[in-house]
Amino acid sequence: MRIPTIHGIIERRILANYTADPEYVQKILPKPFRPKLYNGKAIVGICLIRLKNIKPKGFPNIIGVNSENGAHRIAVEWDENNVTKEGVYIPRRDTSLRLNSLIGGKLFPGKHYLPKFNADEKDNHYHLDFVSSDNTTIEIDAKLSDKLNKDSISKTLNNASDFFEKGSVGYSPNANNFDGLKLETYKWEVKPLEVINIKSSFFENKNIFPEGTIKFDNALLMENIEHEWKSLPTISHCI
Repeated sequence: MRIPTIHGIIERRILANYTADPEYVQKILPKPFRPKLYNGKAIVGICLIRLKNIKPKGFPNIIGVNSENGAHRIAVEWDENNVTKEGVYIPRRDTSLRLNSLIGGKLFPGKHYLPKFNADEKDNHYHLDFVSSDNTTIEIDAKLSDKLNKDSISKTLNNASDFFEKGSVGYSPNANNFDGLKLETYKWEVKPLEVINIKSSFFENKNIFPEGTIKFDNALLMENIEHEWKSLPTISHCI
């Protein structure tokens, strides 16, 4: 699936990240993807992103749309023409924009569920939650911090930043193929968040991640980032 280059502003992006046992992550990954490991662990999580003035590149902001969005993400690798590639596999997307829920998987990569988002942000405190149409839920409360979670597998903010900057390529399932998008930011800047509360029906599902196989690790914040989304060649599903 090919779409025009999309331009806009990332008004707010929270990356809430977990470490997980690779064998359980592999079970939910379709071929050709495999977990990208960091110090022996798979990295999974949720991107909670508010987009502003989203429209085809070159068009005026007045026609742009705004939306809250959630994407469940898994850091992955795969082999392509004997070269190892890296990015993220996105098993599900959620959006507050009804248009995206209607055209997702048809004219825009990835099926989009339509949840009700609740966001409250003030004085460097961030609350966001949603309940989706299939009862998938996420809830996070966090505040801006001056340092990364001391127990993070990444150890330093720079390490975490570098890891996620390399995950700019994302693939979503679409029938028998995977549609790709690449995020190109005009600048890359992340800040650490101290997470007070986080709940995820997907990552807390014991049928997917048995007790002890997944652990919350860290959260990062991006704000007011001009960016583009660019279409990538489709990857065929491997049986």
